[in-house]
This record gives sequence, structure tokens and C-alpha cells, in this order.
Amino acid sequence: MKHGRLILLAVAAGIFLSVPLSAHHTGSVLYTDKTVTMKGTVKSWLWSNPHCVLQVDIKGDDGQVVLWRAETQAPNSIYAEGYRAKSFKAGDEVTVTLRLAANGGPFAQLVGATLPDGTKVGGDGGGRGGAPAAAQ
Repeated sequence: MKHGRLILLAVAAGIFLSVPLSAHHTGSVLYTDKTVTMKGTVKSWLWSNPHCVLQVDIKGDDGQVVLWRAETQAPNSIYAEGYRAKSFKAGDEVTVTLRLAANGGPFAQLVGATLPDGTKVGGDGGGRGGAPAAAQ
């Protein structure tokens, strides 16, 4: 009887431990390999799990302002790339490099950014953001 309980416990533990691994998604189906660099005005910066999100108003070639949403990984993953909870403030003029969404909409992966004071955060597009930036 004890042996049966141990086997049942081991099976249950294996199931519970494998769920988080299979539940996470990859960006490879969401984004293209194409990156663009654009200037805009920060609308908001959400520093939160499971992904941080930057919203930027960007004026298109036609003069129309479009709200772009750009996600990154969780704060603990992007901290080494120079991102901080207060990296972006509403109203800041920033230059962002984005990996475009596969559906062509104004949604992207944030590859890197240049802040108003010239500080660069993020990297060169190598996955989470690429090469680490200097810590602030």
C-alpha cells in the first residue's frame, strides 16, 4: 500500500511540475523577423509579470498617430538589459526598435529603445532583447 501511494505521489508531482513548462508560449508565431526603428511619445509603461508593455503614440507617414503596443519579457528577464520600472514616463519622446507582429497590426516585441537623455536600453533583437545594456 505504501509503495502504491509513493507511485501515485510521484505521478502527481510529475504532472504538476510539467504544466508550467507546457503552458508558456513562444514569440516565433507572433512576430516576424523584420525590425523597424520609430520615434514616438510614450503613453504608458507597464512593469509587470508576465510581460512588460510599452505603449507609444507614433505618427505614420500619412500624418495619423497610431498607438503601438510593444511587449518585452518579465521584469527579472529584462533588468540586465537596462530596463527599469521608471525607464519610460508618459510624455517622453523615445526612439524604439520593434520586431513587428506577424498580423501586421500595431503590436510588436520591444527590441530596444533610446530614452530622452540618450540612454539606450534593450539590445539588438537576439531574443529577449539581445546584448545587455549598461545598468542605470
